Amino acid sequence: MSKLGLIIKREYLAKVRNKSFVIMTFLSPILMVGMIVLIAYLTKVNDSESRTIAILNQSDYFSNAFTPTESISYVSFKDITLEEAKDSTQSLDYYALLHIPKEDSLEETAESTFLYAKDNPNSSVLNRLEGIFEQRLRQARLQDLGISKKQFATVDTKFQMHAGTFKGEENLKGINELKAIIGGGFGYLIMMFIIIYGGFVMRSVIEEKTSRIIEVIISSVKPFQLMLGKIIGTSLAGITQFTIWIISASMLLFVALLLLNIDLATLTQGQPLGPGAMAGMGDFADAKNQKMLLYAAEFFKIPWVLIVVSFLIYFVLGYLIYSSIYAAIGAAVDNETDTQQFIFPIILPLMLAIYVGFFSVFSNPHGPIAVGFSLFPLTSPIVMLMRIPGGLGEGGVPIWQFVTSIILLILTFLAIVWLAAKIYRVGILMYGKKPTYKELFKWLKYK
Repeated sequence: MSKLGLIIKREYLAKVRNKSFVIMTFLSPILMVGMIVLIAYLTKVNDSESRTIAILNQSDYFSNAFTPTESISYVSFKDITLEEAKDSTQSLDYYALLHIPKEDSLEETAESTFLYAKDNPNSSVLNRLEGIFEQRLRQARLQDLGISKKQFATVDTKFQMHAGTFKGEENLKGINELKAIIGGGFGYLIMMFIIIYGGFVMRSVIEEKTSRIIEVIISSVKPFQLMLGKIIGTSLAGITQFTIWIISASMLLFVALLLLNIDLATLTQGQPLGPGAMAGMGDFADAKNQKMLLYAAEFFKIPWVLIVVSFLIYFVLGYLIYSSIYAAIGAAVDNETDTQQFIFPIILPLMLAIYVGFFSVFSNPHGPIAVGFSLFPLTSPIVMLMRIPGGLGEGGVPIWQFVTSIILLILTFLAIVWLAAKIYRVGILMYGKKPTYKELFKWLKYK
């Protein structure tokens, strides 16, 4: 074990003393925080843009239909021709011109209406205008069927289904999706960490193999000890870097937002947190504030301690499994170019876990696909983390599934290390030949 400790120490110090490692450790948080602040600032600037739309209404309809909003204002043209309205719109630098011609009926008027703009109009602007026309057309069609405006207002109200648990707690729309996104974020970190630091292990083995240092090292150390030491030493270096990133990025983000007076809520501005206020709820602002408080309460109910602990467990086990495979690949080839034929099969389960996990967990976190992928060892570190924010036990991930996935990960790690050690034992002394899958299979049979 003393030799294993020396190997771990050597690999750890070799990584943390590397100039590129030190530079990226302190530069990456600055870049990440800068990107977040830039996105928030640009979103804030984009949302503050106001568009003015000129309206030439030559019909007897839509006289009071256009109500200004924070982002759209309207200017009416009267007693001028369409060409004059176009010239005025361009000379005054208005965003667009909405021409409503005079026709015999509302249906014909709406059909002949045209929006003129310099470029393709913004989708939010189009949706706003189309909504106004749809509302008026729907109202007119129902009136033709004998329904009054008052009756139409009653019919047109939105409906919201009340849902809750048997304990009397209210359920909110979008909470399951929010939990899946949070878990998916942690899962994505695991995937990126495996790809980046697994590659470190592979490159480290290739470098020592090509420099023939490996021949001296294995004269006093067993190949299994050398491989395990590289994996643990590199993972400790990665955890050190990751911890520094989290702490420094959090501090930098807090200071940057405080100094620049940027609210991260601008990133979701204009996106509804839930359904609109219900009819009969009273003041809309109060209802919206109450809804936001409910969502905030649900956010704090998320089992953050369980998520962090699970992240550490699945992170360590997942990384150990994949880094063992990376180390075996590094021992089997002579340069990084030859690794391409082996890399894709390794990354494929990780990519599958991200995409299939999101689709399955979003729609049904307890469905057979979500459960299957959260138990399969090569995908469980990511998919299970997407389900964990729902909690353990009743209403969340069954405890037996959580325990089973961890046991399967441990058994898979031991099996892969045993197989990888066989490839490592033969591959580190093989030079000048590009191995095939058939040859790797033969290496596994050597005793």
